[in-house]
Amino acid sequence: MKNRDALGGTGSAFADRREAGRLLAERLLPLAEEEPLVVGLPRGGVPVADEVARALGAPLEILAVRKLGAPGNPEYGIGAIVEDGTQVFDPEALTALGIDSGVLAAIAAHETVELDRRVAAYRGARAALSLAGRTVVVVDDGVATGVTDTAALRAIHRQGPRRLILAVPVCAPDSLTLLQGEADEVVCLIAPRQLRGVGQWYRDFAQVSDQEVITALARRSGS
Repeated sequence: MKNRDALGGTGSAFADRREAGRLLAERLLPLAEEEPLVVGLPRGGVPVADEVARALGAPLEILAVRKLGAPGNPEYGIGAIVEDGTQVFDPEALTALGIDSGVLAAIAAHETVELDRRVAAYRGARAALSLAGRTVVVVDDGVATGVTDTAALRAIHRQGPRRLILAVPVCAPDSLTLLQGEADEVVCLIAPRQLRGVGQWYRDFAQVSDQEVITALARRSGS
């Protein structure tokens, strides 16, 4: 893992998500002998995961998870929901912002609509690949608060993987510590002392399209 000083500053570390995925894959190559299954968190984590899956010769799956943003500040995560119904909330944030159960339920219901749309668009009628008894590598494009990744890891843990690994190019140090308690291993390339935003660490952080996710899954889901 590198810190900010090892990079010689606070500038972008990765050209784009695919370069980040190739660099991350270099750290994960020893896992190839375990015949892992790679799970990308859409949408941004999928191009990163696609490169990891390609390098490991592994199948690629997605797990739909949605951040629950604070009222008036949707970028500030107060919780997350997963396609299987798993929910994770940040109690400190809820208390600090005075968000009651009714408001939280309304936010979750709104995000569930998009969650369901993504599952239908990305996976369609295909059944999700089984994670039971497998080495599972969960890949995201970066972690700020860690709430969405926590929710994803807990949902996957319930499926009984043999080994559960989270792999990310960049992660806030506090979140890294928390996530190490949710997975068997966390692989992180950079943990800057101050993470003002994941996009800061990419020169190209353009939004990932639905079609890019669909194409990646079609290419690698049967590997």
